[in-house]
Amino acid sequence: MFLTLALLRKGIPGKQWIGKYRRPRPVTWQMKRNMVKHLEREAENEYWISRPYMTLDQERGHAAERRRQTFEGIQQARFVAKFPEHRSLEEHLGHLNTTKTWSS
Repeated sequence: MFLTLALLRKGIPGKQWIGKYRRPRPVTWQMKRNMVKHLEREAENEYWISRPYMTLDQERGHAAERRRQTFEGIQQARFVAKFPEHRSLEEHLGHLNTTKTWSS
């Protein structure tokens, strides 16, 4: 029972579950169990994160070739985008053939 309800014989202003003067939810055994599981999972993640897969010597420069290929691909795409594609003279002057007839 609320202290304000007992003392003032009134309700709490606003909604009882949200706001500055909200009613606190009771902590159940399921909430405790879920929190313990969450903390155990977090501890296990911290354990695995703290142990690196590669040594510092192995890690140095292991992705240099992949990064170089990616960079070259980006550079090639930028180079191709700067220039228009090749067009033949027939494609360029094709709009002039609108009045051409079969006989001529």
